[in-house]
Order: sequence, then structure tokens, then C-alpha cells
Amino acid sequence: MKKMLVLVFLLLPLVMPLFFPSGSADAQIAKEKPLMTRVLPNISGEEGLIETVVLSPGEVVPAHRHNADVFAYVLEGSIVTQLEGHKPQTVHTGEAFYESPGDVHTVTRNVSATQPARLIVFFVKKIGAPTTVAVTTANTAR
Repeated sequence: MKKMLVLVFLLLPLVMPLFFPSGSADAQIAKEKPLMTRVLPNISGEEGLIETVVLSPGEVVPAHRHNADVFAYVLEGSIVTQLEGHKPQTVHTGEAFYESPGDVHTVTRNVSATQPARLIVFFVKKIGAPTTVAVTTANTAR
């Protein structure tokens, strides 16, 4: 089952452009679009969720965390991402990054002021748990 999940995750970047062609002018605000959620039978109490995320030109996402293992792949554009305690990194089309369940994502922004950034994101999380939790400076310490 784990091999199947890895294979699905690796193949998604190849087929996603067929469903989300570049150059779409309708993405004016950030949006998350769930594509598939499945209970993971070999990981008790966990589910996998795949979604697309579109950041509008110049968009900055507030600090947050995910109570999940997160694998993200940039389909189009470039974003700057930074985890608490780490240096910022710029992730471009065709590149991927990972966040663990305890990571606080302090910076997420679309590099371009004129083009949207599109990502495909794969979560492994507790069944029914929210994908994203807002974080303020008061609740970053755990």
C-alpha cells in the first residue's frame, strides 16, 4: 500500500497539467480544491488527501501549520516558503518540499506579482482533521 501511495504521488505531477492547464486567468484568489480523500487501511486512524492550491499573484499566506505530513509539488510558478527555525527557500515549477506535523509554516508567498502559483499537495493526517490551522505568535511554542 505504501508503494502504491508513493507511485500515485510521483505520477500526479505528470497528469495534473491535463486537468489544470497553465495560463488560467480565473485564479484571482487563493483556493484549495480537494481532489481525493481516502482512509489508509495500513495506517490506523489516518487518511490521505490530495488537493490543488492556487496562490494568486503576490499573495502572502498567514502563518499556519498542518497536523499532517505534507508533501507539496509546484506545478506552476514559484513560491517562497519558510518553516520556523529554518531559512526561507524558493521552490520553483517542478520542485517539491515537505512539512512535518510539528512544523510551523511562517512564510508562504507567491513570488510573482503577475502570475498565479499552482501546487499539488498530499496530506497524511488523522481522519477528519482539518488540513490547516492558523498560528499566532502566542501559540507557536508547544
